[in-house]
Amino acid sequence: MLLVIRVAVLLVFVLSGYFIGLKYNAFIEGTALGLLCGILSFLLERAFRKVSLGRIIGALAGLVTGIVFANLLLLPLRRIIPDISLASFMLNALLGYGGLLMGLKRGENLTLPGLFRMFKGQDSDEHLKILDTSVIIDGRIADVCDAGFLDGVFLVPQFILQELQHIADSPDALKRARGRRGLDILHRVQKMAHITVRITDEDFPKIKEVDSKLVALARVHDAKVITNDFNLNKVAELQGVTVLNINELANALKPVVLPGEALRVFVIKEGKEYNQGVAYLDDGTMVVVENGRRFIGKNAEVAVTSVLQTTAGRMIFSKPKEEYEREEFKAVKS
Repeated sequence: MLLVIRVAVLLVFVLSGYFIGLKYNAFIEGTALGLLCGILSFLLERAFRKVSLGRIIGALAGLVTGIVFANLLLLPLRRIIPDISLASFMLNALLGYGGLLMGLKRGENLTLPGLFRMFKGQDSDEHLKILDTSVIIDGRIADVCDAGFLDGVFLVPQFILQELQHIADSPDALKRARGRRGLDILHRVQKMAHITVRITDEDFPKIKEVDSKLVALARVHDAKVITNDFNLNKVAELQGVTVLNINELANALKPVVLPGEALRVFVIKEGKEYNQGVAYLDDGTMVVVENGRRFIGKNAEVAVTSVLQTTAGRMIFSKPKEEYEREEFKAVKS
Protein backbone atom coordinates (compact mmCIF):
# COMPACT_ATOMS: atom_id res chain seq x y z
CA MET A 1 0.00 0.00 0.00
CA LEU A 2 2.83 2.38 0.94
CA LEU A 3 4.63 1.60 -2.33
CA VAL A 4 1.47 2.43 -4.36
CA ILE A 5 1.14 5.79 -2.54
CA ARG A 6 4.79 6.62 -3.20
CA VAL A 7 4.50 5.77 -6.90
CA ALA A 8 1.35 7.93 -7.13
CA VAL A 9 3.10 10.86 -5.42
CA LEU A 10 6.09 10.50 -7.75
CA LEU A 11 3.76 10.53 -10.78
CA VAL A 12 2.09 13.71 -9.48
CA PHE A 13 5.50 15.41 -9.19
CA VAL A 14 6.58 14.22 -12.66
CA LEU A 15 3.30 15.28 -14.33
CA SER A 16 3.34 18.64 -12.55
CA GLY A 17 6.88 19.24 -13.75
CA TYR A 18 5.93 18.18 -17.29
CA PHE A 19 2.95 20.55 -17.54
CA ILE A 20 4.85 23.47 -15.97
CA GLY A 21 7.74 22.85 -18.39
CA LEU A 22 5.32 22.56 -21.31
CA LYS A 23 4.03 26.04 -20.49
CA TYR A 24 7.54 27.44 -20.90
CA ASN A 25 8.45 25.16 -23.85
CA ALA A 26 10.87 23.14 -21.67
CA PHE A 27 8.93 19.99 -20.90
CA ILE A 28 12.04 17.77 -20.68
CA GLU A 29 13.64 20.03 -18.06
CA GLY A 30 10.30 20.34 -16.27
CA THR A 31 9.82 16.57 -16.16
CA ALA A 32 13.37 16.07 -14.85
CA LEU A 33 12.83 18.75 -12.20
CA GLY A 34 9.54 17.12 -11.14
CA LEU A 35 11.27 13.74 -10.85
CA LEU A 36 14.06 15.31 -8.79
CA CYS A 37 11.53 16.98 -6.48
CA GLY A 38 9.72 13.64 -6.04
CA ILE A 39 12.96 11.86 -5.09
CA LEU A 40 13.87 14.67 -2.67
CA SER A 41 10.45 14.38 -1.02
CA PHE A 42 11.06 10.66 -0.41
CA LEU A 43 14.49 11.38 1.07
CA LEU A 44 12.99 14.04 3.34
CA GLU A 45 10.23 11.65 4.39
CA ARG A 46 12.84 9.05 5.39
CA ALA A 47 14.82 11.67 7.31
CA PHE A 48 11.76 13.04 9.15
CA ARG A 49 10.68 9.52 10.09
CA LYS A 50 13.68 9.32 12.45
CA VAL A 51 12.89 12.68 14.06
CA SER A 52 10.21 12.96 16.73
CA LEU A 53 7.18 15.18 16.12
CA GLY A 54 8.09 17.27 19.14
CA ARG A 55 11.50 18.15 17.69
CA ILE A 56 9.95 19.15 14.33
CA ILE A 57 7.34 21.37 16.04
CA GLY A 58 10.00 22.85 18.30
CA ALA A 59 12.33 23.56 15.37
CA LEU A 60 9.60 25.29 13.33
CA ALA A 61 8.46 27.33 16.34
CA GLY A 62 12.07 28.35 17.07
CA LEU A 63 12.71 29.32 13.44
CA VAL A 64 9.57 31.48 13.23
CA THR A 65 10.30 33.11 16.61
CA GLY A 66 13.87 33.91 15.57
CA ILE A 67 12.80 35.50 12.27
CA VAL A 68 10.01 37.53 13.92
CA PHE A 69 12.40 38.76 16.61
CA ALA A 70 14.99 39.72 13.95
CA ASN A 71 12.43 41.78 12.03
CA LEU A 72 11.27 43.51 15.20
CA LEU A 73 14.87 44.55 15.83
CA LEU A 74 15.16 45.81 12.25
CA LEU A 75 12.05 48.05 12.43
CA PRO A 76 13.74 51.08 14.05
CA LEU A 77 16.85 50.63 11.86
CA ARG A 78 14.80 50.88 8.64
CA ARG A 79 13.72 54.42 9.62
CA ILE A 80 17.31 55.50 10.10
CA ILE A 81 19.23 53.57 7.38
CA PRO A 82 17.67 53.42 3.89
CA ASP A 83 19.35 50.24 2.67
CA ILE A 84 19.81 47.54 5.29
CA SER A 85 19.29 44.50 3.05
CA LEU A 86 22.63 42.91 4.01
CA ALA A 87 22.08 43.51 7.72
CA SER A 88 18.50 42.22 7.39
CA PHE A 89 19.66 39.04 5.71
CA MET A 90 22.42 38.39 8.27
CA LEU A 91 20.20 39.10 11.29
CA ASN A 92 17.36 36.93 9.95
CA ALA A 93 19.79 34.13 9.17
CA LEU A 94 21.54 34.26 12.57
CA LEU A 95 18.44 34.57 14.77
CA GLY A 96 16.43 32.17 12.61
CA TYR A 97 19.17 29.54 12.77
CA GLY A 98 19.66 30.10 16.50
CA GLY A 99 15.91 29.74 17.10
CA LEU A 100 15.87 26.60 14.97
CA LEU A 101 18.63 24.97 17.03
CA MET A 102 17.07 26.03 20.34
CA GLY A 103 13.62 24.78 19.28
CA LEU A 104 15.12 21.50 18.07
CA LYS A 105 16.68 20.95 21.49
CA ARG A 106 13.74 22.18 23.56
CA GLY A 107 11.23 20.18 21.53
CA GLU A 108 12.96 16.90 22.32
CA ASN A 109 10.49 16.06 25.10
CA LEU A 110 7.50 17.75 23.48
CA THR A 111 4.67 15.35 22.59
CA LEU A 112 1.27 15.62 20.92
CA PRO A 113 -0.66 14.76 24.14
CA GLY A 114 1.36 17.44 25.94
CA LEU A 115 0.35 20.01 23.31
CA PHE A 116 -3.32 19.01 23.61
CA ARG A 117 -3.15 19.46 27.39
CA MET A 118 -1.60 22.90 26.92
CA PHE A 119 -4.38 23.97 24.52
CA LYS A 120 -6.99 22.70 26.97
CA GLY A 121 -5.42 24.80 29.71
CA GLN A 122 -4.24 21.78 31.71
CA ASP A 123 -0.86 21.44 33.34
CA SER A 124 1.57 20.15 30.73
CA ASP A 125 3.39 18.12 33.35
CA GLU A 126 0.90 16.12 35.36
CA HIS A 127 3.51 13.56 36.44
CA LEU A 128 1.34 10.83 34.94
CA LYS A 129 2.34 7.31 35.94
CA ILE A 130 0.68 4.03 34.94
CA LEU A 131 0.63 1.19 37.45
CA ASP A 132 1.31 -2.35 36.25
CA THR A 133 -0.38 -5.37 37.84
CA SER A 134 2.94 -6.74 39.14
CA VAL A 135 3.80 -3.57 41.07
CA ILE A 136 0.31 -3.33 42.60
CA ILE A 137 0.42 -6.93 43.83
CA ASP A 138 4.00 -6.51 45.08
CA GLY A 139 2.81 -3.89 47.58
CA ARG A 140 6.04 -1.93 48.04
CA ILE A 141 4.64 0.87 45.86
CA ALA A 142 2.41 1.93 48.77
CA ASP A 143 5.43 2.27 51.10
CA VAL A 144 7.36 4.26 48.48
CA CYS A 145 4.39 6.61 48.02
CA ASP A 146 3.86 6.86 51.76
CA ALA A 147 7.49 7.96 52.15
CA GLY A 148 6.81 10.79 49.67
CA PHE A 149 9.16 9.60 46.90
CA LEU A 150 6.29 9.43 44.38
CA ASP A 151 3.47 11.89 43.80
CA GLY A 152 1.23 13.17 41.03
CA VAL A 153 -1.42 11.26 39.08
CA PHE A 154 -1.51 7.46 38.95
CA LEU A 155 -3.38 6.18 35.91
CA VAL A 156 -4.99 2.75 36.37
CA PRO A 157 -6.68 1.36 33.24
CA GLN A 158 -9.77 -0.84 33.49
CA PHE A 159 -7.95 -3.80 31.92
CA ILE A 160 -5.49 -3.78 34.86
CA LEU A 161 -8.38 -3.73 37.34
CA GLN A 162 -9.99 -6.64 35.47
CA GLU A 163 -6.73 -8.59 35.64
CA LEU A 164 -6.50 -7.92 39.38
CA GLN A 165 -10.11 -9.04 39.88
CA HIS A 166 -9.45 -12.17 37.84
CA ILE A 167 -6.46 -13.01 40.08
CA ALA A 168 -8.49 -12.24 43.24
CA ASP A 169 -11.24 -14.67 42.06
CA SER A 170 -8.76 -17.44 41.21
CA PRO A 171 -9.46 -20.91 42.64
CA ASP A 172 -5.79 -21.08 43.65
CA ALA A 173 -5.49 -19.83 47.26
CA LEU A 174 -2.08 -18.19 46.74
CA LYS A 175 -3.17 -16.30 43.62
CA ARG A 176 -6.41 -15.29 45.30
CA ALA A 177 -4.49 -13.84 48.28
CA ARG A 178 -2.13 -11.94 45.95
CA GLY A 179 -5.02 -10.47 43.99
CA ARG A 180 -6.84 -9.32 47.10
CA ARG A 181 -3.65 -7.79 48.50
CA GLY A 182 -3.26 -5.90 45.21
CA LEU A 183 -6.75 -4.44 45.52
CA ASP A 184 -6.04 -3.47 49.15
CA ILE A 185 -2.76 -1.78 48.13
CA LEU A 186 -4.54 0.17 45.39
CA HIS A 187 -7.19 1.28 47.89
CA ARG A 188 -4.44 2.38 50.32
CA VAL A 189 -2.67 4.45 47.64
CA GLN A 190 -6.01 6.00 46.63
CA LYS A 191 -6.43 7.41 50.17
CA MET A 192 -3.07 9.24 50.14
CA ALA A 193 -3.41 13.02 49.96
CA HIS A 194 -0.50 13.65 47.57
CA ILE A 195 -1.56 10.90 45.12
CA THR A 196 -4.46 11.09 42.68
CA VAL A 197 -5.57 7.70 41.38
CA ARG A 198 -7.42 8.08 38.09
CA ILE A 199 -9.30 5.13 36.57
CA THR A 200 -9.45 5.20 32.77
CA ASP A 201 -11.67 3.24 30.39
CA GLU A 202 -9.23 3.62 27.51
CA ASP A 203 -8.55 0.30 25.83
CA PHE A 204 -6.86 -1.01 22.71
CA PRO A 205 -9.10 -3.81 21.38
CA LYS A 206 -6.69 -4.71 18.58
CA ILE A 207 -3.92 -5.37 21.12
CA LYS A 208 -4.31 -8.63 23.03
CA GLU A 209 -1.41 -8.58 25.54
CA VAL A 210 -1.87 -6.48 28.67
CA ASP A 211 1.80 -5.38 28.64
CA SER A 212 1.49 -4.08 25.07
CA LYS A 213 -1.70 -2.21 26.03
CA LEU A 214 0.16 -0.56 28.93
CA VAL A 215 2.96 0.61 26.63
CA ALA A 216 0.44 1.93 24.09
CA LEU A 217 -1.44 3.82 26.83
CA ALA A 218 1.81 5.28 28.16
CA ARG A 219 2.74 6.53 24.69
CA VAL A 220 -0.68 8.14 24.20
CA HIS A 221 -0.50 10.01 27.52
CA ASP A 222 3.27 10.56 27.58
CA ALA A 223 3.27 8.75 30.94
CA LYS A 224 5.79 6.69 32.87
CA VAL A 225 5.16 3.01 33.63
CA ILE A 226 5.75 1.71 37.16
CA THR A 227 6.46 -2.01 37.10
CA ASN A 228 8.46 -4.92 38.51
CA ASP A 229 8.28 -6.90 35.27
CA PHE A 230 11.74 -7.19 33.65
CA ASN A 231 10.35 -8.00 30.19
CA LEU A 232 7.85 -5.12 30.26
CA ASN A 233 10.70 -2.88 31.36
CA LYS A 234 12.76 -3.74 28.24
CA VAL A 235 9.81 -3.56 25.81
CA ALA A 236 8.75 -0.16 27.14
CA GLU A 237 12.29 1.25 26.95
CA LEU A 238 12.63 0.05 23.34
CA GLN A 239 9.50 2.06 22.47
CA GLY A 240 10.73 5.20 24.21
CA VAL A 241 8.55 4.89 27.33
CA THR A 242 10.15 5.82 30.66
CA VAL A 243 9.99 3.00 33.22
CA LEU A 244 10.20 3.20 37.01
CA ASN A 245 11.21 -0.25 38.24
CA ILE A 246 10.66 -0.84 41.96
CA ASN A 247 13.17 -3.72 41.95
CA GLU A 248 15.86 -1.41 40.56
CA LEU A 249 14.98 1.13 43.25
CA ALA A 250 15.29 -1.53 45.94
CA ASN A 251 18.68 -2.64 44.58
CA ALA A 252 19.89 0.96 44.48
CA LEU A 253 18.93 1.44 48.15
CA LYS A 254 20.74 -1.66 49.39
CA PRO A 255 23.73 -0.82 51.58
CA VAL A 256 27.07 -0.84 49.79
CA VAL A 257 29.58 -3.35 51.14
CA LEU A 258 33.26 -3.39 50.25
CA PRO A 259 35.77 -6.26 50.15
CA GLY A 260 37.22 -6.75 53.61
CA GLU A 261 34.17 -5.36 55.40
CA ALA A 262 32.98 -7.46 58.34
CA LEU A 263 29.40 -8.73 58.59
CA ARG A 264 27.53 -10.73 61.20
CA VAL A 265 25.11 -13.16 59.52
CA PHE A 266 22.97 -16.15 60.39
CA VAL A 267 23.80 -19.07 58.11
CA ILE A 268 20.55 -20.89 57.30
CA LYS A 269 21.38 -23.47 54.64
CA GLU A 270 24.03 -25.18 52.55
CA GLY A 271 25.25 -23.55 49.33
CA LYS A 272 25.47 -25.02 45.83
CA GLU A 273 29.23 -25.51 45.96
CA TYR A 274 31.14 -27.78 48.33
CA ASN A 275 31.33 -26.63 51.97
CA GLN A 276 29.42 -23.38 51.31
CA GLY A 277 26.89 -21.79 53.63
CA VAL A 278 24.17 -19.32 52.67
CA ALA A 279 22.86 -16.41 54.74
CA TYR A 280 20.65 -13.40 54.01
CA LEU A 281 20.87 -9.77 55.09
CA ASP A 282 17.81 -7.92 56.41
CA ASP A 283 17.11 -6.49 52.92
CA GLY A 284 17.13 -9.97 51.35
CA THR A 285 20.65 -9.84 49.87
CA MET A 286 22.15 -13.32 49.61
CA VAL A 287 25.49 -13.85 51.37
CA VAL A 288 27.50 -16.90 50.26
CA VAL A 289 29.98 -18.00 52.93
CA GLU A 290 32.93 -20.05 51.68
CA ASN A 291 33.77 -22.87 54.09
CA GLY A 292 30.69 -21.86 56.03
CA ARG A 293 28.81 -25.14 56.11
CA ARG A 294 29.82 -25.71 59.72
CA PHE A 295 27.98 -22.51 60.71
CA ILE A 296 24.54 -23.67 59.49
CA GLY A 297 22.00 -22.73 62.16
CA LYS A 298 24.49 -20.37 63.85
CA ASN A 299 25.61 -16.75 63.74
CA ALA A 300 28.96 -16.16 62.09
CA GLU A 301 31.41 -13.29 61.67
CA VAL A 302 32.36 -13.11 58.00
CA ALA A 303 34.47 -10.81 55.82
CA VAL A 304 33.35 -9.78 52.34
CA THR A 305 35.58 -11.04 49.51
CA SER A 306 33.57 -9.82 46.48
CA VAL A 307 30.17 -8.47 45.40
CA LEU A 308 28.33 -9.66 42.29
CA GLN A 309 25.54 -7.56 40.76
CA THR A 310 23.02 -9.61 38.74
CA THR A 311 19.64 -8.86 37.13
CA ALA A 312 18.00 -10.62 40.07
CA GLY A 313 19.83 -8.52 42.64
CA ARG A 314 23.11 -8.38 44.52
CA MET A 315 25.10 -11.36 45.81
CA ILE A 316 27.85 -11.07 48.43
CA PHE A 317 30.64 -13.63 48.63
CA SER A 318 32.46 -13.93 51.92
CA LYS A 319 34.69 -16.06 54.14
CA PRO A 320 34.79 -16.62 57.90
CA LYS A 321 36.49 -13.58 59.40
CA GLU A 322 39.36 -15.45 61.07
CA GLU A 323 40.10 -17.33 57.84
CA TYR A 324 40.05 -14.09 55.79
CA GLU A 325 42.37 -12.34 58.27
CA ARG A 326 44.76 -15.30 58.26
CA GLU A 327 44.99 -15.20 54.46
CA GLU A 328 45.52 -11.43 54.49
CA PHE A 329 48.28 -11.77 57.07
CA LYS A 330 50.04 -14.43 54.97
CA ALA A 331 49.76 -12.23 51.87
CA VAL A 332 51.30 -9.24 53.69
CA LYS A 333 54.03 -11.38 55.23
CA SER A 334 55.04 -12.92 51.91
